[in-house]
Amino acid sequence: MKQVGVIGGGTMGLGVAYVFAAAGSEVALVEPDATQAARAAETIARQAKRAEEKGKLDAADAAAVPERVRLLGAVNELPSGLDLIVEAVPERIDLKRVVLAEAQRRDPAMLASNTSGLSIDSLAEGLDRPADFLGMHFFNPVWSMPLLEIVRGSATSERSVDAARAAGELIGKQTIVVRDVPGFATSRLGIAIGLEAIRMLEEGVASAADIDRAMELGYRHPMGPLRLTDLVGLDVRLDIARHLAESHGPRFEPPQLLIDTVAAGETGKKSGKGFYTWD
Repeated sequence: MKQVGVIGGGTMGLGVAYVFAAAGSEVALVEPDATQAARAAETIARQAKRAEEKGKLDAADAAAVPERVRLLGAVNELPSGLDLIVEAVPERIDLKRVVLAEAQRRDPAMLASNTSGLSIDSLAEGLDRPADFLGMHFFNPVWSMPLLEIVRGSATSERSVDAARAAGELIGKQTIVVRDVPGFATSRLGIAIGLEAIRMLEEGVASAADIDRAMELGYRHPMGPLRLTDLVGLDVRLDIARHLAESHGPRFEPPQLLIDTVAAGETGKKSGKGFYTWD
């Protein structure tokens, strides 16, 4: 994984770019929005400095991380023949299909989607080399969450799965491999807990902080489900819930509180307000 492409400079994409750059890869990060691209570059540099302060990177490596990330404005500007391209655009299947079709024209050795719940087989429709395509589901914040969920499509080759495992090891992740079913393993479990926590808040069972504290102290979760929903994005969780409800039935139907909060523009940390208020 000496040369990696990442498409999408949002929260997840810049995180993926950072961990590969920190591991020594040369990274081409595609973000067409100039403001978002500048923000991504600043975040990557700031995170590298934080890693140095925490002793995770030495001064030379921390300084090299932002230099290893090259920002591009379009997919067709990616170099041809990259070792890996990771698509990290919003969770809309039509958008992802278009982006993946563009990405495959850059002839990467392997192509991956950072999807948290969309079908890999569905995303692979129209790809010329589905054997070289799979899901690489990263978790936010990418630089600190230790898990990488690898999603094997029906056409994904064993060689691609092995390469994804090796990529995970390179960037310091522990990996699990799951079959392409709606919600995979992590989203299905996480959404189930998160939706029930929202229903409890909606019913006035307890405050958001106390519901989260119950899971943190009672079940040793590192973060409560409502704070985690704020971090992931309420809009993202809503999209996933609706997708899972279509596949698995009404137990995944989103609570009205989640629908109303997203409609009000309160999508979590990225908007400054969700179930909590963020600086």
